[in-house]
Amino acid sequence: MDSLNRMAIELVDEALEFAEELNVGAYELENEATVLDFGQEFDGGLEAGLLLTEIQTAGLATPARALGELGDAPIQYVELSTDHPALALLCSARASWELLTEEFEGLGSGPARALVAEEDEFRRVGYTDAFELTALAVETDEGPTEAAAEQVAELAEVEPSGVFLLVYPTASVVGSVTNAARAAELATFRLAELGYDPLDVVSATGRAPVAPVAGDERTAIARTNDAVAYGGTAHLVVREEFGRFDEVPSTARADHGRPFAEIFDDLEWSFEEVPAELFAPAKVTIDVIGGGTYVYGETSEGLLVESFGL
Repeated sequence: MDSLNRMAIELVDEALEFAEELNVGAYELENEATVLDFGQEFDGGLEAGLLLTEIQTAGLATPARALGELGDAPIQYVELSTDHPALALLCSARASWELLTEEFEGLGSGPARALVAEEDEFRRVGYTDAFELTALAVETDEGPTEAAAEQVAELAEVEPSGVFLLVYPTASVVGSVTNAARAAELATFRLAELGYDPLDVVSATGRAPVAPVAGDERTAIARTNDAVAYGGTAHLVVREEFGRFDEVPSTARADHGRPFAEIFDDLEWSFEEVPAELFAPAKVTIDVIGGGTYVYGETSEGLLVESFGL
């Protein structure tokens, strides 16, 4: 397999070439790191969100959008499929890099994680990357600083000029699209956390509604999590049977059934206190090659209609 970062940078070049058509912007920081604005000063859009999703998965997943319905309302859905779930979803797309400096805070995802490769999933998959350029998608409503880019450069062992930060707030079209695209990732990660070998997940597909863009970050964070936990579905093809498939969907938690706005409020928006099991799609099919096919969970259309304000 080619370098995840090499494949992602090819897509970053596409974003730079078609920035005007995608309605995104680009500029350099003083240390020559490049920032691509996918939703802060620029509006971005559905196509920008799909391209950023591809970058987050290093080009190893195929995202698409389609018009569906929620309640009686036509609404966009995003579907993502990959035949390389361990690499695309766990070693690249997973949003787990807490990019934190004195003046900046954001949540990072994308192939830059594979240059650091300190998280447990890299040990499970047996993958580390090496490349002189890197891309990190950062979910934030703040403008990235030189210190933030230097933190990425230092941990990834590249020059600051080789760092590409792709930034967007949750409360943006791109934020809604990329978060809806996480259903397959969250199902795969949840299964791995339960003890299943991620290399035995052969393919993964997920689908979730695109949340309406909220007027503030907290509402957007709650809505986009509701979109997956109450409206997300996933289909996994795996090699081996496992006794805990029923624990993969978000419905496995007793807290299931409450909108994330209430859950976050009760925990004073301390994200680390939220039960990890809630970050999963609502309904999952797991198809064991040569074995059984298992379906668990259910979606909650009424809760989503209320959460989205439809």
